[in-house]
Amino acid sequence: MSSECQGKSSWPELLGVSGATAVAIIERENPLVTAIIVPPGSSVIFDFCCDRVWVYVDNNGNVDRVPRIG
Repeated sequence: MSSECQGKSSWPELLGVSGATAVAIIERENPLVTAIIVPPGSSVIFDFCCDRVWVYVDNNGNVDRVPRIG
């Protein structure tokens, strides 16, 4: 976790969970962030941001990378 970011910063327990469920859990556990689902093949910007969590999902809509602040 970057020292500048507050609250929970990583959610390894959400691997395999549906993207929509993951977004709800992330935003409940750290209300300072917005979780955004990233479908397969989509691109994202790479600037670091303490109030954003990319939630990468597979073709079935399940989380396939550990969601982290950034």
